[in-house]
Amino acid sequence: MASMQLLISMLVGVCVAGMALTGRGAYGGVIDYVERDLALRLKTLRSSTARLRMRINVWVTIVAAVSMALTFGLQSPVFGVLAAIGLSAGPWLVVRRAANTRRERIEDQLADAMVTFSSAIRAGMSLAQALEMLASECPKPIREEFGQIIGEYKMGKPLERTLEEAKERLRSENFVLFSAALLASRESGGKLNETVERISKSILELQRLERKVRSETAQARKSAVYMSMVPPVIVVVYGFIDPESVNLLLGTFPGHLLLAVALILNVLAYFWAVKILNADI
Repeated sequence: MASMQLLISMLVGVCVAGMALTGRGAYGGVIDYVERDLALRLKTLRSSTARLRMRINVWVTIVAAVSMALTFGLQSPVFGVLAAIGLSAGPWLVVRRAANTRRERIEDQLADAMVTFSSAIRAGMSLAQALEMLASECPKPIREEFGQIIGEYKMGKPLERTLEEAKERLRSENFVLFSAALLASRESGGKLNETVERISKSILELQRLERKVRSETAQARKSAVYMSMVPPVIVVVYGFIDPESVNLLLGTFPGHLLLAVALILNVLAYFWAVKILNADI
C-alpha cells in the first residue's frame, strides 16, 4: 500500500509538472481573472492593489509547496490536492466575503443618507454642501465614500466622473439610483429632493422585505451550519467507538478518497443551502 501511495504521489508530481509546462497560457488566463476580481473587491474594501499580481504568484508558490509537502511527506496525494484547493480558494473567499459585507453595510446606510441629503437640499444647501454634510455626519463605511467623492470634487475632478468611479468601486444598485438622480438633476433640473426622497422610500421598503426574509430563514441558516459540523463530530465519536475503522479511514488511500469526497460534498451542500436561503428580492 505504501508503494502504491508513493507511485500515485510521483504520478501527481509528474502531472503537475506537465501541466505547468504546457498550461502557461491557461494559468495566465486564470491569474488574470483572479487579479481582476480581487482588484474590484479590494477597491470596495479601500485596500491597496499595488503589486497584486506578484502577491498572487507568491501565494500560488506557497500553495504548491504546501501541497507537494503533504503529497510526498505524508504520502497522501488526496490531502495534498485538498490543501491546494483550500489554500487557493480560502483567501479569495475571505476577501469576497469582506467586500460583500461592506457593500451590504453601505446599502443599509444609504437610504438614511439619502433622507438626510433630501432634507439638506430642501433646506437650501447646494449639491456640494449636501454631499459634504453626508461626508461628515454619516456613519462608516458610507462616510468614507462620500468623503472621497467630495474630496475629489473639490480637487477639480468633475462630479460626473467621481460618481462613475464610486459606482464602479461600490457596485451598489442603490447608489446607482442615487447617482442617476444627481446627474439627471444637474443636466435637466427638477426637484432633486423629491426624487431622492422617493428613491429612499423605495430602498427602505426593499430593506424591510430583506430583513423579514432574513428573519424568517435565520433558523434554517443555523441548521445548515450545524449540519455541516455534524460529520467531523461523528468521525471523532467513532474514533472512540470503533478506532480500527477510523484508522482505516485516516490511514489508507481509499479512506483518504472517501474523506475527500465527503468533505467536498459537505462543503457543496453548505454553500448550496446558503444560496437557496439567500433569496434575491
